[in-house]
Amino acid sequence: MPLELFTVGEPIADTTAPRDVPLPDRWNERKFRARLVNPANRRRLSVIVVGTGLAGGSAAATLAEMGYRVKNFWFQDSPRRAHSVAAQGGINAAKNYRNDGDSVHRLFYDTVKGGDFRSREDNSYRLAEVSAAIIDQAVAQGVPFAREYGGLLDNRSFGGAQVSRTFYARGQTGQQLLYGAYQALERQIGLGNVEQHPRTEMLDLIVVDGKARGIVVRHLITGEITSHFADAVVLASGGYSNVFYLSTNAKGSNVTAAWRAHKRGALFANPCYTQIHPTCIPVSGDYQSKLTLMSESLRNDGRVWVPKERGDTRNPKDIPEDERDYYLERKYPAFGNLVPRDIASRQAKAVCDEGRGVGPNGLGVYLDFSDAIARVGQAAIEAKYGNLFDMYNRITGENAYETGMRIYPAVHYTMGGLWVDYDLSSNIPGLFVIGEANFSDQGANRLGASALMQGLADGYFVLPSTISNYLADGPFPAVDATHPAAVEAEQSVRAQTERLLSINGTRTVASFHRELGKLMWDLCGMERSEPGLRKALDRIPEIRQEFWSNVKVSGEQGIFNQNLEHAGRVADFIELAELMCVDALHRNESCGGHFRAESQTPEGEALRDDENYAYVAAWEYTPEGEPPVLHREALEYEYVHLAQRSYK
Repeated sequence: MPLELFTVGEPIADTTAPRDVPLPDRWNERKFRARLVNPANRRRLSVIVVGTGLAGGSAAATLAEMGYRVKNFWFQDSPRRAHSVAAQGGINAAKNYRNDGDSVHRLFYDTVKGGDFRSREDNSYRLAEVSAAIIDQAVAQGVPFAREYGGLLDNRSFGGAQVSRTFYARGQTGQQLLYGAYQALERQIGLGNVEQHPRTEMLDLIVVDGKARGIVVRHLITGEITSHFADAVVLASGGYSNVFYLSTNAKGSNVTAAWRAHKRGALFANPCYTQIHPTCIPVSGDYQSKLTLMSESLRNDGRVWVPKERGDTRNPKDIPEDERDYYLERKYPAFGNLVPRDIASRQAKAVCDEGRGVGPNGLGVYLDFSDAIARVGQAAIEAKYGNLFDMYNRITGENAYETGMRIYPAVHYTMGGLWVDYDLSSNIPGLFVIGEANFSDQGANRLGASALMQGLADGYFVLPSTISNYLADGPFPAVDATHPAAVEAEQSVRAQTERLLSINGTRTVASFHRELGKLMWDLCGMERSEPGLRKALDRIPEIRQEFWSNVKVSGEQGIFNQNLEHAGRVADFIELAELMCVDALHRNESCGGHFRAESQTPEGEALRDDENYAYVAAWEYTPEGEPPVLHREALEYEYVHLAQRSYK
């Protein structure tokens, strides 16, 4: 790989996991070895938490319950509007209620295999181990999980597993889990243990003497820019799927908090690991602003198919069974329609590329429920998925009970994020990163129903146990807005804001975002290649230069100005996009959601190169014009045997 794209720095390693004990004992051993903070001292310590999704909301509530003074920041009007509210299908847990062979070890193995052997064993095992406690916590909060006739919690299956371990609340699981965390958070706000800062966006990290000590925020209603301080900072700001412009994420979801921390020294790991979800409503027009997810849970009862012949535009009800290709069932008989997301997405793209796609633009496949309705009746399907069918009908005007759904892959989740160790600490002391904002648990592809699991595991159980080891050295020396590091950070935010408003160009912020997103989808999306990535790396600096010379940001600083908000986020997306392409180009293998056209098996499956790429790629930020620095963390497997994934 030519050195003009990046340079290689010193290797890194996670030194906090106690590897001198067996894997199943490591989490308990780590908790035992970690230093504690006695209850009286916790009242003297403060923690900033950025975000109120499942990770941030649960962390803020739990830390406050423990006695820490918590300052919670979010840019929505209510914590309930965090994007976790949109999660549909369910949450995994190794409870084995179905007595079908599930266990902590099986969930651990499925996670590592599903991530195509690019996640840490330590973190993935802990995630599986903690999963059962999450369900107990949520039930105690009153989360209305679906139950069987006798009153026991129900389960369903998700991709990449041959057991039923997914707990769900119809197609609104994220909403119900978020409301559980929200009520716990609101209780602590009411008790005065959490200082709330709604409608504020983090725009910089304040680092004092090498430690994260605060953040700079802009109030989105008044435009006021202020600094806030604590003994530790926790980022729970979500993923960066909106770098593609069109994604299933909320329009406000962005990378800014994580990216600004990266620019202050936090390593960014595996940015090219992005997840394409196979069941989304297809794009319908050039000026569409976002995409809509149709839950993976639908693949429990829906069968995916396309016509066997190219160009078949008949109504799906008029295409007889022997003229349909149930291609996932044909290619992967052991898992059928419940193969992992990366595989289902690539296969949908492949049949559409063959000219067998359905719908107005040929970019769609059918998800058909006729067999399930004939087997159990429409009322039973409505009971499980009714809100999803209603949503589909409102968006497309089609009755999916009669014709099935037209679906196509879309960007949904990002496995990359800020690098953290086993304690969820970044390489900047005092900066902890949880949920989708970190890279730690999912490898190169996340299994369905594992995002909610990781967010709540980090917030309720992992971070509260590990952050104490750091805070045991506190309280740290007081810092306020007059400290040189705080002054510099705040001035930097003001300078960028003024620069954006002063350009007064001719192109809208949205036009830049749309162009960048299409470029990334075409060249760094479901399939990547060296020529395509190099083309993207030629164009992205041109987009950045044009953005900073010709963008039109209307309005003023000291007011409610969504155009200004969007401009700052798009500026960060442009820089992130370049790093994503560098990461994708340097990783000359296919693994999970990162599919290089040059690296595939004869059957078209992802072909890893374990000899050269079995590592975490953690990138160090460098000023514009200098290549980023790559730090490698070797991935070692003691309990899982590296093998070519097979779901056949």
